[in-house]
Amino acid sequence: MNNAIEITGLSKKYDGFKLENINIVLPKGYIMGFIGENGAGKTTVIKAMTGLIRYDSGDIKLFGESFKNIGAAVRENIGVVMDDYGLPPEADTKDINKIMKGIYSTWNSRAFFRYTEKFGLPQNKRIKSYSTGMKRKLSIAVALSHNSRLLILDEATSGLDPVARDELLDILREFIQDEDNSVFISSHILSDLEKVCDYITLIHEGRIVFSDEKDELLASYAIARCTVKTFENINKSAVVAFRRTEFGIEALVKRQMVNEALITDNATVEDIMVMMIKEEKR
Repeated sequence: MNNAIEITGLSKKYDGFKLENINIVLPKGYIMGFIGENGAGKTTVIKAMTGLIRYDSGDIKLFGESFKNIGAAVRENIGVVMDDYGLPPEADTKDINKIMKGIYSTWNSRAFFRYTEKFGLPQNKRIKSYSTGMKRKLSIAVALSHNSRLLILDEATSGLDPVARDELLDILREFIQDEDNSVFISSHILSDLEKVCDYITLIHEGRIVFSDEKDELLASYAIARCTVKTFENINKSAVVAFRRTEFGIEALVKRQMVNEALITDNATVEDIMVMMIKEEKR
């Protein structure tokens, strides 16, 4: 089994929103960034992957097993960080350690306290008095401390200061040095994902726009800024998306299909996402 995650034909319908035919594959030993604007369906996909909601159709396989058939032993190898934390507010880190030791047979107290120390979390302070960033760090420490082979992180860098975010990215890089380990992470901080991810998947209005290797994605696209007249002479099939500015046209183009002289910048992951979502029709 070479894939950590295989999602095939996943669909889920709510009033006013539909997740439609989602297909995602994450090979073992890699990090996938899951991106999209608010309401695009990122959290819905993650909740389906972690059993928090039922989906209408399709299949989700983790470690090659359909999620519906995954037993307790496999679930212990999945570390999850969600936006709502789910940790008891009256507890402190010592309490959390005791609770998790009773939940996970693979719980590693030494690793947990190593992470809480690394993240600067006080042992005797109740979670309800933690800042948003501190709660996030604690959730990440828990996810990393029960022999996880797959981390599923929903907005894990949200609320963290730049130093803490950088520490987390280093931890994720270290985590996948073991080629059996993989990470699926959503974030609005796309610069973080660009630093650490091997794959990028974009979801928009409940549908997957693309799911590609990051390096191939960045090599395929570029930004061209030009006058309206110059833009009209560019091969239409080379233009993925564009927007009008006070200076002319800014276009996301297929690098191999345009004259190199037209390219003004390399495209970032954020450029690609924003331009594809907000594209104008030519």
